Amino acid sequence: MDSISDGSSGGGPVDLDEAGRQLQQAIHDARVAFDCIALDEIDRAHTHAITARAAIDAAETVLRVALGGGRDQAEDVAPAP
Repeated sequence: MDSISDGSSGGGPVDLDEAGRQLQQAIHDARVAFDCIALDEIDRAHTHAITARAAIDAAETVLRVALGGGRDQAEDVAPAP
């Protein structure tokens, strides 16, 4: 397991493997969304696109904390329109 301390008091180390797992999940969900579009299953494509974005956001939060941005700063970032 790759982990580093996030430098905050009382917080444990940041698990960088989790960022990798989240990005792999995002890739999977994006591929499923792509396939659903090809099959004209728009509702399922939409669902998988949303879950892909959530996984990317989770990975970005882990990486931001690992870079020293802290959990509070990661929560302050507004989502893209």
